[in-house]
Amino acid sequence: MFSPADIEALLLTLKVASLATIFMLLFGTPLAWWLARTRSKWRGIINTFVALPLVLPPTVLGFYLLILLGKNGIVGEFTTWLGIGALPFTFAGLVVASVLYSIPFVVQPLQTAFSNIGEQSLEAAATLRASPIDTFFSVVLPLSKSGFLTATILGFAHTIGEFGVVLMVGGNIPDKTRVVSVQIYNHVEALEYTQAHWLAGGLLGFSFTVLLILYTDLKITPRVK
Repeated sequence: MFSPADIEALLLTLKVASLATIFMLLFGTPLAWWLARTRSKWRGIINTFVALPLVLPPTVLGFYLLILLGKNGIVGEFTTWLGIGALPFTFAGLVVASVLYSIPFVVQPLQTAFSNIGEQSLEAAATLRASPIDTFFSVVLPLSKSGFLTATILGFAHTIGEFGVVLMVGGNIPDKTRVVSVQIYNHVEALEYTQAHWLAGGLLGFSFTVLLILYTDLKITPRVK
């Protein structure tokens, strides 16, 4: 069934996807809120940059990230100065690349959810002298709960299936940067089709389940006491 190397790749993939999803929600939520509410002339440009990974070939994004995060890149020089070292071919670099590649799948559902919140709800909170933080947790969060659910599932699922970006930035280092998609490639390259079937079938089932959850209209009726 699964070899020890397969299990290592699965655990590493889950770890990367979990951390990347957390970071995408932390950084993507204020960005999505700004995009949904602002009238700035920069909105279109920022939206374009956020959506760019949707149309850009993963290897192109991975190539430029490799340069940017490398020792001679702007970010690489800064992380080296901090004593962290260059990020390519490290677990941290893998997480950074995953966040940048999957961020549209988090920002866009949140942006849509925030755009659908009526001004009356926000104005009512303002008249009650609620702070911006109170307004977010008591008004915005409950009204955009489905958007957060969609963003979390899509961001996590898309990170699980990444290949081009993680291979370019993370490489193929066992128990360090070798994720499931890269492990499948290794099995196919070695003509180990049975092992590749197990991993690929697992990803196929996972992806189908995620989409089924998203596209199935599940309505929960609250209990009336």
